[in-house]
Amino acid sequence: MDRGTIGGLLFGLLLIASAILIGGNVGMYVDLPAALIVFGGTIATTFIRFNLEDILNAFKIAAKAFTLRATPIDDLVKEILALSNFTRKEGILQMEHFVIHDPFLKRAALMCADGHSADFIKYTLETEIDMTLERHTVGRNIFIAMGEASPAFGMLGTLVGLVSMMANLHDPSKVGTGLAVALLTTLYGALLAHLIFLPIADKLKRRSLEEEIHKRMVMDGILCIQKGLNTRLVQDVLNNYLPTMQRKSF
Repeated sequence: MDRGTIGGLLFGLLLIASAILIGGNVGMYVDLPAALIVFGGTIATTFIRFNLEDILNAFKIAAKAFTLRATPIDDLVKEILALSNFTRKEGILQMEHFVIHDPFLKRAALMCADGHSADFIKYTLETEIDMTLERHTVGRNIFIAMGEASPAFGMLGTLVGLVSMMANLHDPSKVGTGLAVALLTTLYGALLAHLIFLPIADKLKRRSLEEEIHKRMVMDGILCIQKGLNTRLVQDVLNNYLPTMQRKSF
């Protein structure tokens, strides 16, 4: 699990909960009409703007915000270099017998072992990368849309609450209900947008960039191996994807 994402979320919720407990009764911050306006409105507008299938996939993609990448980039480089050494000794056709842990690298290696041309391998891998990024973009846009919608419905709830309050000025016992809706909808909207939806969208953007870098590195490494370049040259190509401090270890 990604301790940064989970820790930040829990820390933010803890701070807000602590402030609420210090400031008064928790029940003061729970209001059903306000929750219906913000949560219901955000969900409704999301279903209007996106397909149901895209929304369901978005929540699957959101799991990437709470998990670390499957293969650290330095381990992936080591695996590609080991594959390069194996191929130079045993030949490309024996590549399928090499134990590979990364799924994308394994697929690329099997295409090499099957004797496909470099152009075909590059086209196939680039297509998979583009389609993966497209799915990630749709999922990220859904969370951005929810982050934009929740404060908007918070403001809408504020107007509804103010109208209710103004309509009941003659009855002081009902003024508090409208005022609670007016204030809590803004609170709910801001909380959902800036602690949940938008941070998740930003983390998904980072995860998507990491995955793109990994897959393009795999593609370049496989194409170098297929060309018969020695492992040292393959290493030089892969080093372009690594920070300067990590290049020394290879």
